[in-house]
Amino acid sequence: MRNEPEMFDLILNTAREDSGILAVYMNGSRTNKNAAKDIFQDYDIVYVVKALEPFISDRSWIDRFGERLYMQYPDEFPGKPKKNIEFYGWLMQFTDGNRLDLHVETVAHAVENITKDSLCEILMDKAGVLPPMAPSTDQDYWIQCPMKEQFLCSCNEFWWCLNNVAKGLWREEMTYVQDMVNHIIRKELLKMLSWKVGIMTDFSVSIGKSGKYINRWLTEVEWQEYLSTYFSADIEEGWDAVIRMCHLFEKTARYVGDKLGYEYQEIEGENSLSFLEHVRKLPKDAKEIY
Repeated sequence: MRNEPEMFDLILNTAREDSGILAVYMNGSRTNKNAAKDIFQDYDIVYVVKALEPFISDRSWIDRFGERLYMQYPDEFPGKPKKNIEFYGWLMQFTDGNRLDLHVETVAHAVENITKDSLCEILMDKAGVLPPMAPSTDQDYWIQCPMKEQFLCSCNEFWWCLNNVAKGLWREEMTYVQDMVNHIIRKELLKMLSWKVGIMTDFSVSIGKSGKYINRWLTEVEWQEYLSTYFSADIEEGWDAVIRMCHLFEKTARYVGDKLGYEYQEIEGENSLSFLEHVRKLPKDAKEIY
């Protein structure tokens, strides 16, 4: 597996040798000092170029980066604009284990957008086309303190959508249940947990994509409680895990509300959880809910 210096030599030498490449910058986990360093980190590289068309029309130039195991052309997906393209990429997994997410970008697009991502780091600017950049930081991704309306809406979304989980579990429609849990109510639970972390850290950290770093700030008990909300396709396991989600959400929401001075809607949560537990006890031949 090529090491980091070897990969950067290849990336930067490519820019030096090609007159069509004006600058190079990087973003992603390799510019984030708070991200865990390991062998799976991608190289997220952008070449700022004179014109995109030559790089897109003759794709043989990307062969220089190594033998590919497989790759993706995300900008070729249906629905992507085919005209007036200003940003185009190739996602490459190499046979040696390295992964390179490579993009080419127009100068105008780079100038307009590079400062919008605090994790961008300029590696080379041959033509002086890029604006000055502050040292890279994950500050753009820090947890934001919620307004009262955001807090109340998150609570309402969690407790309201539990209705769908209840009927899905009663019907034994596990694919529906998994969607409702993981795409809706889990998002609200993770959001509430992130606000707790924000309060604990004065809203100065990022928990990472999908909350992958949140265990850094939760206690071991809290972390295990959160992990216990995941479940397989077993219906009874699902009921138990969802109830654990409810208790963890309620406890966390009370903490967040108390610390921020927002009133937690206790009756809403109690009634929603009561409905869930009632539906669990309903016989399969029930003709009425109540």
